[in-house]
Amino acid sequence: MRAFVTGAAGFIGSTLVDKLLEQGHAVVGYDNLATGRREFIANALRSSKFEFIEADVLDATCLNENVRGAEIVFHLSANADVRFGIEHPRKDLDQNTIATFNVLEAMRTNGVKTIAFSSTGSVYGETEVIPTPEDAPFPMQTSLYGASKLAGEGLIAAYAEGFGMRGFIFRFVSILGERYTHGHVFDFVQKLAADPSTLHILGNGLQRKSYLHVDDCVEAMLTAVERADAKINIFNLGTDEYCEVKESARWIADRLGLAPRFTYAGGDRGWIGDVPFIFLDTRRIRALGWQPKRSIRQSVELTVDWLKANEWVFSLRGAH
Repeated sequence: MRAFVTGAAGFIGSTLVDKLLEQGHAVVGYDNLATGRREFIANALRSSKFEFIEADVLDATCLNENVRGAEIVFHLSANADVRFGIEHPRKDLDQNTIATFNVLEAMRTNGVKTIAFSSTGSVYGETEVIPTPEDAPFPMQTSLYGASKLAGEGLIAAYAEGFGMRGFIFRFVSILGERYTHGHVFDFVQKLAADPSTLHILGNGLQRKSYLHVDDCVEAMLTAVERADAKINIFNLGTDEYCEVKESARWIADRLGLAPRFTYAGGDRGWIGDVPFIFLDTRRIRALGWQPKRSIRQSVELTVDWLKANEWVFSLRGAH
């Protein structure tokens, strides 16, 4: 198989690239390195089956030229900065929705028929159905990020109907693990390095979240692509558990050998658009034979270990 991966030097994308190469596939990686890191594809670059294109998904001409010959596109490139979305509202539209349109147009032009898309559990907004299945009714969108991803899902469904494509849409919980460079574990480890005595937590710490290790995430994606065969295949990806933010903060502190005092900003959410309770029903992907190998706590601890061993990521501008 010849795979084309956008966001190939990112956290999830680079992990997927390594797995595809390990399975013997040819891979073209596409990334502008704005948040992706060349260090993350160092092993891939040594493979004769990997080609790397440093370019932007908003460059439709370049995208069109390089998608040619692919059998499947894994579209992982995105602005994943949910928290600061209201400070730059155009970014979600451009990097998530318009970029997805560009990818689909490049596929249509080149006769590429299969796309796997990284969506998000945020599309469910503040749903009343917990755990949330793929066919849950959508409430009002609560973040520009979620809205832009839902628009991308709609484009994929329309292109599948109009041009005979097949789509795999993956609605993730938050992903953790090696090469992780943004999110609450990153922020907490960074804060504790600066002041081991105190950790300030946004909201009241009672927000309930679910997380998934990046290796389990990639394995789920590849399982779905191999085994599901509908025109549009939508899968929630997550674990069958959740934790409170203050609980994960305690795991992080324990892993670092610290006992900080926790302080709280207050309120039931960390920022505008933050969903206080995220817990996805994953029976659909499990029915294909997949199940996560790591618990949420194990994923948090492995992420802390990687961050401690790779402190250079904290010095990167735009790392999170």
